[in-house]
Amino acid sequence: MLELKSVNPKKERIKTLVIPVCEDADIHDIRPVGVLTKKAMKLEEFSGKAEEEVVFHHPAELAADRVILMGAGPLASADLETYRALAGRAVRGCMTRGIDDVLIAVPSEGKSGIGAADLITAMMEGAFLANHIFDRYKSDKKQAPLKDIALWVKARDAGRLAGLPDRVAAACEGTLLARDWVSLPANDKRPDAYAESIAARARDRGLIAEVWDEKALEENGFGALLAVGQGSLARPRLVILEYRPKNAAKTVCLIGKGVTFDSGGLNLKVGGSMEGMKMDMAGSAAVAGALISAARLTPKVNIVGILPLVENMPSGGAIRPGDIIRTYSGKTVEIGNTDAEGRLILADALAYAVNTYHPDTLIDLATLTGACVVALGEKIAAVFTAEDALAEAILASGRRTHERCWRMPMPEDYKELLKSDFADISNMSSSKWGGAITAALFLSSFVKDTRWAHIDIAGPAYAKKAGPYCGPGGTGFGVRLLLDLLERI
Repeated sequence: MLELKSVNPKKERIKTLVIPVCEDADIHDIRPVGVLTKKAMKLEEFSGKAEEEVVFHHPAELAADRVILMGAGPLASADLETYRALAGRAVRGCMTRGIDDVLIAVPSEGKSGIGAADLITAMMEGAFLANHIFDRYKSDKKQAPLKDIALWVKARDAGRLAGLPDRVAAACEGTLLARDWVSLPANDKRPDAYAESIAARARDRGLIAEVWDEKALEENGFGALLAVGQGSLARPRLVILEYRPKNAAKTVCLIGKGVTFDSGGLNLKVGGSMEGMKMDMAGSAAVAGALISAARLTPKVNIVGILPLVENMPSGGAIRPGDIIRTYSGKTVEIGNTDAEGRLILADALAYAVNTYHPDTLIDLATLTGACVVALGEKIAAVFTAEDALAEAILASGRRTHERCWRMPMPEDYKELLKSDFADISNMSSSKWGGAITAALFLSSFVKDTRWAHIDIAGPAYAKKAGPYCGPGGTGFGVRLLLDLLERI
């Protein structure tokens, strides 16, 4: 479905060709592509600006049914994300037109100023990720994914980079799985069903997968996870995934928040804040997707994924503000607000990871706070860690994958805001400001001296409208970020 091709335009017929065009430079070495670019640039309605498009049918320059030239904007500002997005737009445009295959011309390494491997990888990512539709609940399926996507490259690149399509497909598989899980309605992913879905996918890829039920959680002292889930008829679960390659020297534990629906509990959310809460398990989806992809990419590091799954609902059995619970670590927590539930289930999972696996690095992903969205908007995740090198590694992976992150402060004096008169700590700050920071500081109380980072993905985990290579719904944010990080950590 996804391949690199070196096309002989004199002998091979092309159904649909897409050519990226910069407004101020010729970026192609392949002769007929360059000729068509110059031809398009002479048209009054096309100048190569971003989002512009012109179509030639049956051009004389090569045997093609149609050629779509797409503007990429100025060459000076064209980066990997420019071409990733352009390839995504190309695929989504073909879907809209009812076209089932496409050939996309890759700009020249020398003229674009970007290395061939990086450029081709980015364009394949954009194309693969765009070729996805979440329509399982639609009776009338108006569009369908393309059957074949190929990138037109030089013969030299087609040979030496022949393994890239499989690697890109492996990384993107996890992203698309995460998208689907996030987009599922909450009634079809209650903790038990969601846990089994993850475990089945993981086992298919050769991962070790365990699912703990309520009895196992009670026996192992997961008091915070059980407390959050006690208001729902759907009982909590814990999923543990393990990838263990031979001779791996390091262990990384990944923790993903999995609140399959968050009503707020007895501190009930208002209607407008509750409607999208099927996505409050996006951290668990990203971690699961990353491990499933890692099984195909085979990084040389042990990876353990721990996914606490729960539904936060109000009922006569729900936890109350003022209740005090005992966590896996032994610390007691006073419940200041039942809608600050994600940090509670993560506290148990983090402490269990530290105690059981003694990881070299511990990272959690969570749609943790609305305060993070206020601070950074809907496209950037927040990174909290005391480790400068780990912070920079995460930020660098975010730049490479365009899963953007920004490091946030963790001032020690803010811990005063989490003090409780009756328990070891409160799950709610005494101030209404800096909520993302105090949530991270709460989590830091459960990791001891382990090298740890918390990534708050509340903003970019869900898209309200389609982008160049992602439809509305779950974005799968974090999967490619984690995979890139695991290769370098």
